[in-house]
Amino acid sequence: MTPPMRLSTLVAVVLLGWAALGVTIGLLPGISAGSAWAVLLAAIVLAALGAALRPVAAALLTRIGWVALFLGWLLTQAVLFYLALSVTPGLHVAGFWPAFWASWMYAALVSGGLWVVTAGQPGMVTRHLLRVNRRHRRDATPSDVPGVVMIQIDGLSAPLTRMAMSTGALPTLNRWLRTGSHTLAEWHAELPATTPASQAGLLHGASAQVPAFRWYEKESGRLVVTNHPRDSALVESRLTDGRGLLADGGVSVSNVFSGDAPISLLTMSTVRAPRASGRAGRFLGAYLVDPFGLTRSLFLTMGEIVKELYQARRQRLRRVEPRIPRTASYVLLRGLTNVLLRHLNLSLIAEHMMRGAPSIYCDFVDYDEIAHHAGPARPEALASLEGIDSVLATLEELAPAAPRPYHLVVLSDHGQSQGATFLQRYGVALEDLVRELSAAPSVVVAPEDEQAGRARTLRAGLLPKLDGTDGAETPAADGRPELVVAASGNLAMVYLARHPGRMTLEEIEELHPALLAGLIAHPGIGWVMVRSRERGPVVLGRAGKRILADDRVEGDDPLAGCGPRAADDLRRHDTLGNVGDLLINSVVDPETLEVAAFEELIGCHGGLGGWQNQPVLIHPADWPVEHELIGADAVHRQLVRWLELLGQRSAARPGEPGSAAA
Repeated sequence: MTPPMRLSTLVAVVLLGWAALGVTIGLLPGISAGSAWAVLLAAIVLAALGAALRPVAAALLTRIGWVALFLGWLLTQAVLFYLALSVTPGLHVAGFWPAFWASWMYAALVSGGLWVVTAGQPGMVTRHLLRVNRRHRRDATPSDVPGVVMIQIDGLSAPLTRMAMSTGALPTLNRWLRTGSHTLAEWHAELPATTPASQAGLLHGASAQVPAFRWYEKESGRLVVTNHPRDSALVESRLTDGRGLLADGGVSVSNVFSGDAPISLLTMSTVRAPRASGRAGRFLGAYLVDPFGLTRSLFLTMGEIVKELYQARRQRLRRVEPRIPRTASYVLLRGLTNVLLRHLNLSLIAEHMMRGAPSIYCDFVDYDEIAHHAGPARPEALASLEGIDSVLATLEELAPAAPRPYHLVVLSDHGQSQGATFLQRYGVALEDLVRELSAAPSVVVAPEDEQAGRARTLRAGLLPKLDGTDGAETPAADGRPELVVAASGNLAMVYLARHPGRMTLEEIEELHPALLAGLIAHPGIGWVMVRSRERGPVVLGRAGKRILADDRVEGDDPLAGCGPRAADDLRRHDTLGNVGDLLINSVVDPETLEVAAFEELIGCHGGLGGWQNQPVLIHPADWPVEHELIGADAVHRQLVRWLELLGQRSAARPGEPGSAAA
C-alpha cells in the first residue's frame, strides 16, 4: 500500500512553497508583496490554479501539436504564476515577463526544497503519479488477467547484481529475493553481448539478425549502426514477424526495438514513425507541463551534472586506474540519462499501468552509461543502481491501484567487463594497427557513438518535428574503402570491403601478407577468427589455434579465459550474416578478467571475457523456468511462455511454446 503523506511532510511542503515564493519576490524586480500573509495566500492560489488548469492545458496542447506542447512547457508555469499574483490581494506584478522569470526561480527553489524535504520518504512520487493518472485509472476497464512490467537494467551482470544487493544499492530487489517472492537466474548472452543483439532476441526472438553493435554490409556498401533510428528501423523490418513479445497490446518504452508493441514510445526503431510520434505526444503531454515532471527533472539533472563533475575530479585526484577522461558531452549525457530519461520512463510506465496495459517493457540505461565511463563496479556506477531500485519500489507501490494485477520482472541484456583501453595500453588504436599492417590506402572506422544514440532518441522522441539528424553518413556503395573496421567493446570486425562475400584466410594472406600474422602477434589481441578454405572457421592465437568445425585445439587454446561457451558462441556467430572477414577479440587477463576495449570506454561489452556475457533475470519465484537460458532467444521463449500462462498471448506462432510446431 502507498504510505499516506505525513502531516509534518504536508506542512513542510506548504511552508516550502511559501518560503520559495517569498524569496523569489524579494530577489526579483517587478514583483512586490504587501505582507507575508499575502505571499502565503498567493502560494495557495498558485497551487489551486495548477491543480485545476494543468490537466486541461496538457490535453489541449497535445491536440494542437509538438511545437505547442514545447511552448506550453515553457509558458504554462509562467502563465499560472502571473494569474496567481494578479488575483491575490496585496501583491503587485509589473507585467508578464517579470512573472515569467520569477516562475523559473520559484520552480528551482521548490524543486531543490522538495528534494530535501522528501528525501528518503517512501510514497511521495507514487502519490503524485496516482494523482496525475487518476482519470486513466477511472476510465480503464478492470481485468483479472495479470499484467507484466519488464524492467531492463541495461548492462548489469549477474555477479554485479549480487554485489550491489550486498552493498545496499538494490534494497528492493534484495527484499524480493530475501522474502522469496522472486528468484534470480543468470543467463548467457551469446556473441555479441550488446543491447541491439540482445533486444532483437528478447523482444523478437531473432538475435541472429544482429552480428554486432555496428557492422558493414558488403552487398549494399552500407554501414549499419543500430543506435541510429534509421538503421534500427531497417533492422527491425528484417527481424519482425508481427508476433514479438509485446504484440498483444503491449507497450515499448526506451528500447532499441519495439517487440511489435502497438504503443511504442522513445523506441529507437519507431521514434521517427509518424504514428509513434503522435502517440508519444499524447502520453508525454502531462509530463511536460507538470512541474513535478520535466521542470523538476531538469533541475535535478543539473544536480546530477554537478555530482558527475565532483566524482570525475575525485577519481583523478585519487589516481584511480584504469580511467578515461569524462568529456563535457558525457557529463551532459549522464544528467539526461540518469535523471531526465529515468523520470520520463517512470512517468510513461505508470500511466500505462493505470491504463491497464497487459505488458510493458522498458530499458533503463542509467547504470550502463556510468559504468562505461567510470567502470562497472565503481562507486558512482553502483550508486546509479539506487535510482533504478527506487523506480522498482515505486512500481511496486503503484501496482495495487492499477485496473489489473501486475507482476514485475527485472532483467538485463548483457554485463560489462572492465579494463584500460587498447589505445591506453599500447598507444595505438586498432584501426591504425590494421592500417599499418595491411598498408591499405583507405581504412574507414565505424563511429563510436553508443551513448549519443540515447540522446538522439530522447531528442527525436520529445521533439520529432525539430529533430533532423541521424548520426554519421555511411559509406556509399561506389568508391568503397579497402578496409572497414567496426568495433563493439573489445570485439572488432574487419571487412575487406572491395571483395564480395566472406574472404578466406588464404585469400587475406595473399592480399595482405602481414595483416593476420601482425594481429595475432600483438600483445593486445587475444585471438582472431577467420574462415579457412579447407578447415572452416579457425580461431588463431599467438601460441595455438582452435579448429571450430571439429573443436580441435593445436597448441595453446586461444579461447582459454573466455568462458566455457566461447567456442559455441563463435560457431554460431560464424553463421550470421554480415560478419566481418576477420573477427578480433582483445586480450583477457586471466587473473583480473580485465579486457582492452577497442573503444575509449573503461567498461565495455560486445566480445568475450569477464562478466559481459552474464546478464541476469529476476522473476516471480513460482514461475517455472522450462529450459536452459542460453542466448536472448531462449529468454524470449521463456518470457512468451510466461505471458501465455497468464493468458495474454492471443495465438502462438509456429515454434512458440504452446503451438503445434513447438
